[in-house]
Amino acid sequence: CRNPYALDRNPCGSSSGSAVAVSANLAPIAIGTETAGSIVCPASINGIVGLKPTVGLWSRSGIIPISHVQDTAGPMGRRVGDVAAILGSAVGVDPTDPATATSVDRYEQDYLGAVETESLRGARLGVVRSFEGFDDATLACFDAALEALAAAGAELVDPVTIEATRWGDPAPLVALEYEFKAGLNAYLASLGPHAPVRTLADVIAFNEAHADRELVHFGQEHLVNANRRGPLTDPEYIQARTELTERHRTQLDAALDTVDALVMPTRDPAWPTDHANGDPRGGSSAGPAAIAGYPNLTVPMGFVDGLPVGIGFVGRPWSEQHLLALGHHYEQTTLHRRPPEPSQ
Repeated sequence: CRNPYALDRNPCGSSSGSAVAVSANLAPIAIGTETAGSIVCPASINGIVGLKPTVGLWSRSGIIPISHVQDTAGPMGRRVGDVAAILGSAVGVDPTDPATATSVDRYEQDYLGAVETESLRGARLGVVRSFEGFDDATLACFDAALEALAAAGAELVDPVTIEATRWGDPAPLVALEYEFKAGLNAYLASLGPHAPVRTLADVIAFNEAHADRELVHFGQEHLVNANRRGPLTDPEYIQARTELTERHRTQLDAALDTVDALVMPTRDPAWPTDHANGDPRGGSSAGPAAIAGYPNLTVPMGFVDGLPVGIGFVGRPWSEQHLLALGHHYEQTTLHRRPPEPSQ
């Protein structure tokens, strides 16, 4: 899968195919899944709109899991209205996904009706500048976006500091490895006794047996490390997940107590695909909302050397309707979406 704006550039994340299909006008809408950026990153760098909903708004049944705490599906579209139109079609309580029980009396059947063109007028938006690694050109686009938000009537509270997620810290990796093993084993077991692959250990063994095809570009260190983890009752896991989730929810709640939503650059522009060295760290703001389970909407905010970048709107749980309204007003004020040119 390649970025349609530059075929040597990366489309980002595990939902890259969904984002590229929408960006290249192969489909009007698509569904992505996110654990920590895999909706908002590909949406941003492929020049479309993407929404990571509150965890529990959409069922995760049938999705191959990484984290039962963070995983969610979400819609992608060329415009905010497209995303709003599909969002209400998949809400509701699913008895096979306990997280959806928290959505009772909190979801809407019609999110498109809330998409208005004057929603920014009088809105208080917290400007987050504390994420490290963004290049100067992306930050220049973000400054221009802030000017557009203010011109549309928003009141900017600048800055609001949010601690960036450091994925090299022990807690995020420990939590995800435990959850991945537990979730994947449960998913594979649900496929029945005749399924050829029924555990994470089976996946590892299959990759080793077919290393000439499966491990050409990448190893499987994360799979091996996850398989060494114990059950979700281990104190190490409980401490890591509790600390991680509470820390991110506490800081987001404190920031959102004084504003209607937070705004931030979503991701740096697409980088050259490099199988040898992998993805660069770069600038990314997806972590806090992903770990907390809060909604995150990304909308195109311009281009850097012909490559799209997006602006993120993060809100309280179940605030999708309000975020879509804010994002739609910004989108209609700026009209940054521009389809990729056909390759020569």
